[in-house]
Amino acid sequence: MIGSLFAASLALTALQDPVTPPPSAAQDPTVYRLEEIVVEGTRLEERTAEYVREVAAPARGRGPARWRQGVCVGAANFDPEVAQYLVDRVSDVARDLGLSAGQPGCQPSILIIGTTDGASFTRDFVEMRPRLFVVGGGGMDRGRNALEDFMSSDRPVRWWHVSMPTDSETGERAVRLPGDHVGSYDRAIDVLGYAPQVSVTVASRIQSSIEDTMKRSFVIIDVDKLGGVSLEQLGDYVAMVALVQVNPDADTSRYETILNLFEAPDSIAGLSGWDRAYMDGMYAVRPGRVSTMVQVQTITQAIVAAYRNQPEGAED
Repeated sequence: MIGSLFAASLALTALQDPVTPPPSAAQDPTVYRLEEIVVEGTRLEERTAEYVREVAAPARGRGPARWRQGVCVGAANFDPEVAQYLVDRVSDVARDLGLSAGQPGCQPSILIIGTTDGASFTRDFVEMRPRLFVVGGGGMDRGRNALEDFMSSDRPVRWWHVSMPTDSETGERAVRLPGDHVGSYDRAIDVLGYAPQVSVTVASRIQSSIEDTMKRSFVIIDVDKLGGVSLEQLGDYVAMVALVQVNPDADTSRYETILNLFEAPDSIAGLSGWDRAYMDGMYAVRPGRVSTMVQVQTITQAIVAAYRNQPEGAED
């Protein structure tokens, strides 16, 4: 079934002629627009911390992950013009974050797939290649319950990330995968033979020598559920959920964000101040924070600093 879906060509006529979204509707007083509260330092930090706690969706027991150096974006099962636009838009946003973007023909680390039956296609895809989604190492995905939600939800766009704890100095993975073994099997206990070794240069209770690195992102688009969303809007939405880990169940109704696209398409033009500040902050923060509270605080400070275009801690 998956083979035939990939071979099929989706017309996507609603997306071939991008439509400029109408002017933004008047903001509800309860909706936080970053540009309107940036002058109120304390309130900005409070709102930013709330946004981070709501949106971030790291792997179980780990901190938020980010792409280490670059990405290769691929798109399948779309009309060629639509596929090219999505690839180019995600690549452009990646470059804005300081990442490199692969050239045509590279092996995709971000794969965007179109289908007319998101739930059925996704379940078939996962069942055919389960190790693409659950690799088996600790701290690499959000778990079985989240995977079931990924397969069965009725969202217009669904996504799944695979990340990996890595040595922050070398980039080498820091977790054992199924089947790993080095050394001799002759010893009854050979602990070092079953796990990678990570050198710890600084002992700290809040900073770790291990960082979380994104390895794969799958974004599956159910084209029959896109409604009146334009290609420009869709491209920004896909860029957001592919480049940072986003909780699909996040309640972002109080914020002006592209994540509200399918609830309020007429009032969302594209990536908002919150979205860009969140992504900039994620890629500005030092990796390897141990405490969840410290992670939120650090990302919040990085977002505020990134939005204000000044070094972290400048106002401490």
